[in-house]
Amino acid sequence: MALAGSGGTVFAILLISRLLESSLLNAEVKEGEILPPTIQRLMKGYNKYLRPFFDNGPVTVGMSLDIASIDTISEINMDYTATIFLRQRWTDERLVFEGNKSLSLDGRLVELLWVPDTFIVDSKKSFLHDITVENRLIRIFPNGTVLYALRITTTVACNMDLTKYPMDKQTCTLQLESWGYNINDVMFYWTRGNESVSGLDSLQLAQYTVEDYYTSVSEAIYETGHYPRLVFHFELKRSILYFILETYVPSSLLVVLSWVSFWISLSSVPARICIGVTTVLTMTTLMMGARTSLPNANCFIKAIDVYLGICFSFIFGALIEYAVAHFCSLTHGETHVLMYGHQLHDFDDEINGIVTTISTHSRAKRRKEPAAAPPPAPASTELTVSPSSPSGSEPKPEAAPPEPTHWCLTVLATVRKILRSINCCHVENPHHIDNYSRVTFPLSFVMVNLLYWTYYLYF
Repeated sequence: MALAGSGGTVFAILLISRLLESSLLNAEVKEGEILPPTIQRLMKGYNKYLRPFFDNGPVTVGMSLDIASIDTISEINMDYTATIFLRQRWTDERLVFEGNKSLSLDGRLVELLWVPDTFIVDSKKSFLHDITVENRLIRIFPNGTVLYALRITTTVACNMDLTKYPMDKQTCTLQLESWGYNINDVMFYWTRGNESVSGLDSLQLAQYTVEDYYTSVSEAIYETGHYPRLVFHFELKRSILYFILETYVPSSLLVVLSWVSFWISLSSVPARICIGVTTVLTMTTLMMGARTSLPNANCFIKAIDVYLGICFSFIFGALIEYAVAHFCSLTHGETHVLMYGHQLHDFDDEINGIVTTISTHSRAKRRKEPAAAPPPAPASTELTVSPSSPSGSEPKPEAAPPEPTHWCLTVLATVRKILRSINCCHVENPHHIDNYSRVTFPLSFVMVNLLYWTYYLYF
């Protein structure tokens, strides 16, 4: 009884499948239209739910691509949109017929045939063109080979490394994979190797040029098994000319414009402040505009950000240079007054020292004269001493500088040397700051540019 019940179930399933096939066939054929005898003979007993060579190993499917266009490449969304012609070839032993000519069928008859369940890996959005009809091609050859072509527009994710933007190269892929058939059922291969993909040589892209492309065959490993996968790699190099004209040249000219203030007098405060603040604000606006075309959420430090940061540093440095020079010019006058006062004080001290030395020498000479002559009267001695001493009293002979005085002089000399070394950083003339800046700023900017372009172009 169990066997009879299972046999009846299988028979019912086969009967339902035959009825569904006949209904689909009748639905695809218009009223009053009869399929050619060859097609009727091929469709008789054909089951589209079973793949070719169902019991004789996997069916091999050859792939080829024709890239019609690459419409957009978005750094913000990390993807590209392309229109492709996907062509698939496989052999179905159930579709062998006599003759030497192929049969080109209406694309709507593909619903009656088995086709591979190919999908595009990493596709965000795809659609099949249907104007004026669905853009499908189905062609059957006498040996049972089936050619199936589609026109598809797809948006595919592409992981990009933007650290060298806009001098970067991006490698994107287009991956084709079987959805339900593993490697035991279906095998994918490129029909002509790297020549299986055409159309890239004639593409004209807005910001990129296609430098290289190649194909590869791999397997996708999932929990449900190993699936065939074909990968098309293409390398895109960004054209930098647009960014040179749009960003690099304006930012460099702003840096040069900030150097104009070095040739303006320090007393022209409004002119120099106006140039400094204007260039800083303009550079800030340029930096903000350059970042709007790129994602703000990513953490890439891009090459263009580095260059804009360098330019902003030079412009801001020119503004700080004027602040330093102006401050030195204000303190320079006060320093001259103080130095003049110290010079007068030193001159007075020097005059007093000379007078004291002369008086001391004269007193010593007069002491030696009485030693050879008879001792004079006390009154004459008082008269001799009185004019020589301003205070009216004769200094004691023990007034010679003791040993601690030499130690104090040594300490003072050391302090004077330290002050002189610190005084080397003092700007004698504030105008020299502008003179030095006229040379150091351009030379530094040229050196930084050489290092920047060498690193990002060749490393």
